[in-house]
Amino acid sequence: MGNIVDYIHWRGDLPLTQSPFNEVDNLVLAYFSYINLDGIREVTGPEGIALPELADIFFSMHSEEELKADKSFLRMAPYMMKDMAVSRRFSKCMIRNYVNEVVTEQALQFSAVEISLEDGSIYVAFRGTDDTVVGWKEDFNLSNGIVPAEEKAAGYLNMAGRDFAGCIRVGGHSKGGNLAVYAAVKCDVAVQKKIIEVYDNDGPGFTQDFLEEEGIKIMESRIKRIIPECSVIGMLLNHVKDPVIISSTQKGILQHDGFSWEVMGPSFLTVKELNSKAVLFNSTLHKWIDDMDMKQRDQLINDLFSVIEATGVQTLSQVQDGGLKSVSAMVKQVEKLAPESKEIVAELIRSLFAHWMDFLKLPQKLPALDKIPFLP
Repeated sequence: MGNIVDYIHWRGDLPLTQSPFNEVDNLVLAYFSYINLDGIREVTGPEGIALPELADIFFSMHSEEELKADKSFLRMAPYMMKDMAVSRRFSKCMIRNYVNEVVTEQALQFSAVEISLEDGSIYVAFRGTDDTVVGWKEDFNLSNGIVPAEEKAAGYLNMAGRDFAGCIRVGGHSKGGNLAVYAAVKCDVAVQKKIIEVYDNDGPGFTQDFLEEEGIKIMESRIKRIIPECSVIGMLLNHVKDPVIISSTQKGILQHDGFSWEVMGPSFLTVKELNSKAVLFNSTLHKWIDDMDMKQRDQLINDLFSVIEATGVQTLSQVQDGGLKSVSAMVKQVEKLAPESKEIVAELIRSLFAHWMDFLKLPQKLPALDKIPFLP
């Protein structure tokens, strides 16, 4: 089996007129939105720039040393763009209306790009979060209601779709999947009529109030939700649709990395049900969080991530790479929490890192993380 980069190599010679748009194309374009195109003036306007020209400009601006310094799961996205640019399937894409806004005081991080395809349609891609601890915390914070980026997404989709006469696809990965669904539900009715598909790739869900919006009924049949078998982010909160569950070459929480999703031909390799570890975390989280008010949820999320941040690293893969050193740092932080938080956070940490705990051969049945006996 391969991944989305292999897919471009295998099927990149097939134009959309010969092999119609599929779910793997969707993830390729969703991941394209992760590429930092800041400083490339041509990509920000409504006329846009051809993908091959964009790739040439990007790689003239960024050195190999700079690109290799990126340790996140997004590090392969620029190289994916280079493969797209020389493929028959994607080389005719026009990239336009790129925006990237970060306003710290408003807790706003929003980025989107419009991709014009050879078949006359456009794909509106919303950028998600990466595998940094900060990024995951942002996904969890969506449980406290509408965030500024969601409102921005609806406005962006209206801008892209208002004067466009063709078909529109909307999508994103992680937070980007959440933004895609929100934007499709809340955009103008005239734009909704042009939307043929909405792709939510392992994105967090919504509050129950949002699921009762009138736009949900309009868009529900067009929403496609895709998650890996050990999904965590994609199981947060409530969702419009049941997901298609797919296989990943990664383990545990690192399956959030879309480059690990297994591809077979024009489709993902599916599995029948969620991994038991994902079910464990989802049930554990809902056991605690469902009856909490907004203030209590905010405190729980802050406490949970204070424990992960205590490892001193930036990404979740680095947390696991730290082994027993990471466990020790988290144990010490759990000890500092208020008594009412300690048991909850310890249980969440155990279920979140269940696969990793198995690998370290740490016992799973203890009531609190602070009682873990360390291996020599």
